[in-house]
Amino acid sequence: MSRLRALFICPGRGSYRRDQLGSLQHTSPAVDAMEQVRAQRGMKSLREIDASPRFSSRLHMAGEHASLLTAACSWVDFERLDPEKVEVVAIAGNSMGWYTALGIAGVLDITSCATLIDTMGSYQAGNIIGGQFVYPLTGPDWRPDPKRHALVASVVAEIPDLYWSIRLGGIAVLAGTPMALEAAMERLPSETRGAVTYPLVLPLHSAFHTPLLQGTAGTARTELAHLPWGMPTVPLVDGTGRSWRPLFADPAAIAHWTLGDQVSDVFDFTAMVRAALGEYGPDVVILPGPGEGLGGAVAQVMIEMGWRDMRSRDDFMAQQISGDGPLVSMCRPDQAARVGLG
Repeated sequence: MSRLRALFICPGRGSYRRDQLGSLQHTSPAVDAMEQVRAQRGMKSLREIDASPRFSSRLHMAGEHASLLTAACSWVDFERLDPEKVEVVAIAGNSMGWYTALGIAGVLDITSCATLIDTMGSYQAGNIIGGQFVYPLTGPDWRPDPKRHALVASVVAEIPDLYWSIRLGGIAVLAGTPMALEAAMERLPSETRGAVTYPLVLPLHSAFHTPLLQGTAGTARTELAHLPWGMPTVPLVDGTGRSWRPLFADPAAIAHWTLGDQVSDVFDFTAMVRAALGEYGPDVVILPGPGEGLGGAVAQVMIEMGWRDMRSRDDFMAQQISGDGPLVSMCRPDQAARVGLG
């Protein structure tokens, strides 16, 4: 049997939820290295937080913990991949997940990657700048809705200090000052889908990927100037849809984007997935445990592209339940068995 070609997408900050409790209690060289970084910085052990008897938003979603918890779980799932079953042909990451992707792809060693993630996360401790909320751009069938997109675009254009933060498939992640967010949420019609009502505010999130974070980017460039950047060993696709390839990527350019526009300009997850699917033609997209929530956004990009003749949510679900679907969520044992060890 030939190996599956895979795109591995690392999820962003805040993806670690109650379903991930206990994920870090197994042997993992990556988590061991991350724990050493935490200890040197005088921060609480990841494994100790992960072993909590119950999930606490105040603890598990706090900026100084949430980022590296998510990264650690993603790395553990990467370590679980069976090289006899799967070949990772490209790696990407959503928002903070880009930092994880840098480590998994070899641009940064594990210690440097953990330092980057922990440092960027620590800037949010008691220092939330603005905020974020999400709003759907598609109908319930996940097909693009031009009228809805035009409404959101007009709101962003007309309200000062409101910005596109992440273009997340069929979801708009908007960010800005508290006053701008309040004005935007008054303009956008409330809508309930399942158990979620939009606009949905993301708790404890700053206005990531907007000009409001330019100061944070400047601080990071100074404090992280010592990190040893290298070339990736696997193609990386960033939040503009650009590929960084082994042997050809410029480490200094990767660092410049990571600690510059990546922090203070829109992160285009849609362009990233579209480019990765088009350039590398994976058989599957692998979402590590905390990243299962990205499944809808990835599927919406596939539908927009007409990838594998998918034109709607029903088309996607029909392929997904066939057992040979385009998405593999590592938190689902039946799906993880397609690419994982034991």
